[in-house]
Amino acid sequence: MKHKSGFVNIIGNPNVGKSTLMNAFVGERLSIITSKAQTTRHRILGIVNTDNYQIVFSDTPGVIKPAYELQESMMGFVKSAFEDADILVYMVEVGEKELKDEDFFNKITNAKVPVILLLNKIDRSNQVQLEEQVELWSLKVPNAEIYPISALEKFNTQTVFDRILELLPECPPYYPKDALTDKPERFFVNEIIREKILLNYDKEVPYAVEVETEEFTEAEDIIRIKSVIMVERDSQKGIIIGHKGSALKKVGIAAREEMEQFFLKKVHLELFVKVNKDWRNNDYQLRRFGYNQKK
Repeated sequence: MKHKSGFVNIIGNPNVGKSTLMNAFVGERLSIITSKAQTTRHRILGIVNTDNYQIVFSDTPGVIKPAYELQESMMGFVKSAFEDADILVYMVEVGEKELKDEDFFNKITNAKVPVILLLNKIDRSNQVQLEEQVELWSLKVPNAEIYPISALEKFNTQTVFDRILELLPECPPYYPKDALTDKPERFFVNEIIREKILLNYDKEVPYAVEVETEEFTEAEDIIRIKSVIMVERDSQKGIIIGHKGSALKKVGIAAREEMEQFFLKKVHLELFVKVNKDWRNNDYQLRRFGYNQKK
């Protein structure tokens, strides 16, 4: 049996369930999931390996009209997902009518590779609504195969996975067979901390935050981690820390518990908060945090 390999890139509006889907396919929580929009900022690969195939799933930021430099960079990750896809997975949720960017939408309808359109969150709809949505999207994206799914409930996801496998081109593996992702451990430390901030703070604060792990030292029985939470203003620093450090402590405990599950090892986590003024519009800072890499 010949070996199959390929890039399966997941795109769609913010909050349609792209990260939930990729985590369901990969069987690991590689992408952070919250009910807030724009949770994913990078393009994150999740790799599924067997002896006969390697599927490289790619979770991308939700498609938005960029308002500042960071979002421009996020949309750069989405553009790159069109360039190297062997299969495009376009994800919409029940009730949705359009992608927020017409250029991206045209790229989907004119794609030269197979397109799978997933109608997600069908657990929130009825049969009549579902049939209307399938009809709407089959007219809008005539080049796509449409599958109603619930990524959260894992309904119909196996059918989609099997179809992806059928469409995958014959090709040697792109990554070592024991690879789960292309990202280093520190990336997941940062993402876990950022997820806890998204869950615990309101309004603009979570979006003004970036996390940088300065130390990651692994011993046989423990991992020692020192991470810095960057904010844009002094007022945000006060909010992150909270009264007598209570808010920061809450984030630290939740992040440490999840890291211990992720790394399957005891974790000692130290968190610090620093002001890094207007980093979201600063090209040097964005490059430092792994954005704007093509500039």
